[in-house]
Amino acid sequence: MMLAMALAPAAPPGSDVRIAPGVVLRDLGGGRVTGSLLEVDLSRARIGVLRPPSGAARARVSDMVNGARAVAGINGDFFDISERSHPGVPATFAPDGPEVADGRPVRGAVPDGQRFGPDAVPGTYGSVIGVDRHGVGRVARLTLTGTVRTGNGMIRLRGLNQYALPVGGVGLYTSEWGPSSRARAFCGTDLHRNAPCSPDTAAVLIRDGRVDGTSDPGGRLPSGASLLLGRDGGASELRSLRRGDKVRISSTLTGPVRFRHALGGLPLLRDGAPVPGLDARSRSPRTAVGLAPGGRRMFLVVLDGRRETGSGDTAAGLAALLLRLGARDALLMDGGGSSTMAVRMPGKPAATVRNTPSDGRERPVPNGLAIYK
Repeated sequence: MMLAMALAPAAPPGSDVRIAPGVVLRDLGGGRVTGSLLEVDLSRARIGVLRPPSGAARARVSDMVNGARAVAGINGDFFDISERSHPGVPATFAPDGPEVADGRPVRGAVPDGQRFGPDAVPGTYGSVIGVDRHGVGRVARLTLTGTVRTGNGMIRLRGLNQYALPVGGVGLYTSEWGPSSRARAFCGTDLHRNAPCSPDTAAVLIRDGRVDGTSDPGGRLPSGASLLLGRDGGASELRSLRRGDKVRISSTLTGPVRFRHALGGLPLLRDGAPVPGLDARSRSPRTAVGLAPGGRRMFLVVLDGRRETGSGDTAAGLAALLLRLGARDALLMDGGGSSTMAVRMPGKPAATVRNTPSDGRERPVPNGLAIYK
């Protein structure tokens, strides 16, 4: 049951509140743009990924922060939220981009043409922001690398817990996928999200290293099991498997950084400059994460908008703000009604929402970024 959202009074304009060692909350009020900033010293505080509780596809940021016993958190990546493009196929509420939690690859990136939210700048597919194995903030691109090896050969993996698979691809689904339907995986194309669903599909259930069935069991996967889904040419490859066949599956997210925790997003700043082509016209509530040179200082920004609390800002305006704060690299997270910052204020038992969500209430989201003492 959804509870009433706890909205905390904003900090006085210009004031700094020390939330925890190395974590400062600052009000960004003043003028047409209002919002909140969390400035984090990564040598004194830790970063993690917020995820919904088991059995849920998404949750409110404040609930995830409290459930994780974090001191603060913001919403994460853009995600599949619409059922209108494919009637009868439920929305999955799964994120667009890669995700890494506790060093484990959780999901890969959907094809660029399938993304929800603004178009990605060319050459930035699979961008993430997070911390590496040493707790240093990093921005990089991650690509899925994986194989399915059988006695008859090898099948390339082109998806990992993704709400959309590339045309002709095979994807791996594990318990990390959660409770949502997997039917959306076969819909759209690599270039057009609203294109029809593929009629040629296949599913293979894997348990204890062997083929245990040739259909999607639906819902949550059985304990210890994984599922291979294929569309078009990928479906043909999966139909070569038979019950009892031995299967060895490997998958990882490869890139220049070994992340401990990371979330997907759209680049705003790269090497101290705004990325080309940022929207400079559409104002909206926005969420972004930036890193100062050296990766030891992180900025988490949430801007209000669409109500009396302010008009939000453009992507270009947010990039300029992050540059003024001292960021060198930054990613744009989901915005609009998803933009949320929840903070456990000093002496308080639970985190409360610091911004004013534009929906008038806190929207459940599939992931977020957490700050720990």
